Amino acid sequence: MRNIKVLVEYDGTNYHGFQRQIDDLPTIQKSLEEALGQLVKHPVTVTGSGRTDAGVHARGQVFNFFTDCRIPAERLPLAMNSLLPGDIAAKEAQEVSPSFHAQFSARSKVYRYHIYNSRTPSAFERLYSYHVPQGLDIEKIRAAAGHLVGEHDFTAFRAAGSCARTSVRHVYRLDIEYMPPHLYITIEANGFLYNMVRIITGTLLYVGKGKLTPDEVGEFVNSGRREEAGPTAPPQGLCLMEVKY
Repeated sequence: MRNIKVLVEYDGTNYHGFQRQIDDLPTIQKSLEEALGQLVKHPVTVTGSGRTDAGVHARGQVFNFFTDCRIPAERLPLAMNSLLPGDIAAKEAQEVSPSFHAQFSARSKVYRYHIYNSRTPSAFERLYSYHVPQGLDIEKIRAAAGHLVGEHDFTAFRAAGSCARTSVRHVYRLDIEYMPPHLYITIEANGFLYNMVRIITGTLLYVGKGKLTPDEVGEFVNSGRREEAGPTAPPQGLCLMEVKY
């Protein structure tokens, strides 16, 4: 059996997340497995680098699957794209060692959250950003972000329902880019808890609006109390940018 690694991007607007659902709702995994099954002529199970929630997008999602089909790996993206819906696109594919696992072999992941910071909304950005009409103190947001870089227990920034064995994660970088009206929050870490990026984003926005101070964000890291942090930002602004191996 060959182990094939595939890079894929998708618009998550019309999907109930990446993972296949038991009630057969539309998901990214379901679409990928159906397309690949037609190509390789046997049932396929894809293993993603991680789950993305309903409405979340990806430019750099990675998955792997096993097959005995002899189609050259480099030809798979074009063949897949002829069968996939237009909001999912395979970009690259390569044959990898049998031990490669899209999730467990990953060293880090990079997510970006896009905020459209303008008094008026954008008809074109509405599916790919979170509209925030209030003025934001960007320097305070940067100061708060500094408290989250490094290895910490992110219990205060995880949603209920997470099944992770530990809430300790190492955030390698948390970059704040402001190009009015666009605000980008980019986070790279060795792993993420359920809704962690969206809760961090909601907390940083509370700082930018003056509802929290940067130092309070540092206190939340130590307290581990979810109710003290900010709200969970909506899904459409979040995009998985890259998985590093």
